[in-house]
Amino acid sequence: MQSSPHVDAPRTAPATVSAPGSGIPEGAGPGASAGRVVVIGGGISGLAAAHRLVTAGARVTLVEASARLGGKLYAGEIEGVRVDLGAESMLARRPEAVALARAVGIGARLQPPATATASLWTRDALRPMPQGHVMGVPAEPGALAGLLTPEGVARVGRERDLGPADLGDDVAIGAYVAERLGREVVDRLVEPLLGGVYAGDAYQISMRASVPALFEAAARHGSLLDGAREVWRKGRESGTGPAFMGIEGGVGTLPGAVADAVRALGGEILTGTPVTGLSRTARGWEIRTADTVLTADAVVLATPAGPAAELLSAESPAAAAELRRIEYASMALVTLAFRRADVAGVLPQGSGFLVPPVDGRTIKASTFSSRKWNWVDEGSSGLFVLRTSVGRYGEEEHLHREDGDLVGVSLQDLGLATGLTARPVAAEVTRWTGGLPQYPVGHPARTARIRAEVARLPGLRVCGAAYDGVGIPACVADGQRAAEEILATATLASGAGRGAGQ
Repeated sequence: MQSSPHVDAPRTAPATVSAPGSGIPEGAGPGASAGRVVVIGGGISGLAAAHRLVTAGARVTLVEASARLGGKLYAGEIEGVRVDLGAESMLARRPEAVALARAVGIGARLQPPATATASLWTRDALRPMPQGHVMGVPAEPGALAGLLTPEGVARVGRERDLGPADLGDDVAIGAYVAERLGREVVDRLVEPLLGGVYAGDAYQISMRASVPALFEAAARHGSLLDGAREVWRKGRESGTGPAFMGIEGGVGTLPGAVADAVRALGGEILTGTPVTGLSRTARGWEIRTADTVLTADAVVLATPAGPAAELLSAESPAAAAELRRIEYASMALVTLAFRRADVAGVLPQGSGFLVPPVDGRTIKASTFSSRKWNWVDEGSSGLFVLRTSVGRYGEEEHLHREDGDLVGVSLQDLGLATGLTARPVAAEVTRWTGGLPQYPVGHPARTARIRAEVARLPGLRVCGAAYDGVGIPACVADGQRAAEEILATATLASGAGRGAGQ
């Protein structure tokens, strides 16, 4: 996840300078630096790229438009309790994010959830989340008893009678699952789980992009149930530790730790520095900000799709056109702090619950933070913290409501789901406008076209949540991939020492 470097027109003709510490005099002109990389965008993708580059010996300047690093990773407080106000956990069975946390010295603060049990609030009751599924697609029909109607469970059990299915190059996961297993599986299970990741519509989301392992397994088997069983069993057999990890103090503290490590290795980070233009020169790249022109041998563009399209419009109009077609969903998080005594014996066990959109509720999920994370529980003496999420792709009208209204509808739904009647002692609403890119059918092919066009320009790579995954490990991996490709270029290798990180 990454934050946006707002693209604005230059106010004045800026001076051509190099970043402090580069060893190049001001006014030296475009391309004067050697072995220097500018990373545009200070979300976790850009930070991961910068860390990999500077570890390898490149001279790195990262520029971020806003005053804060981290993008959708955002640590804050409510009533003196430290909490995440953005993403709160990261997949641990994919190693990149956990490895990065350890590499920047905060491995001791990694912490699994205190409880992994959760519920679904559907058909006016909280029902246990079934075991043995892949993003809501069941490995065993019997696991859905009690969640689906008996007719729905029976429909799932007849999937193999349909014969093999051709998935083609890609397919919408909701449409495919509904065809093979029935709409109940999509509406009651796949939708709330995918919605928690993408804030999107399962009937439009690409199966190949969102659950590639399941797409490939189902294509091999010709049976969705058999494909889900294979993926689920492989995950269970390979999982030697917790599936997810948080960080004591919040996942939102990871960007600061990475930034500190980049600076310690000689990298430079500029916040409050919107990039206004990007152009190729005879000897490298020119990166224009409101006040300066930075020169570099290579650039990593780690921004959301819209700003990336603006910056690439002159140098790669084909890539820019593809990027402009990537749509985003907006959402809001409502964080609430209650007196612990007021919620004792009221909230159900577990870490919280998801809400299927088909049930017509306003909130789409609630996380009981004080129960899910020991570090929140231990830091909230006398208080109980939970949060709800509101909004998804195509249903963003709620985000135009006042903060007080969002708190009110959250409390109303919490009351209906759990019986909670207490009033919070504090509330915090965090809005993520354009926070989550959508992956419709054909998204992997679009990503491939964008990268192919960008690769035509020497010394330029793109990375971030817009491409191969919105989760933290996927974003870290994409930033590191972009860095590795830059490091492999002859221009950079000749100008910067390939350090001990190689």
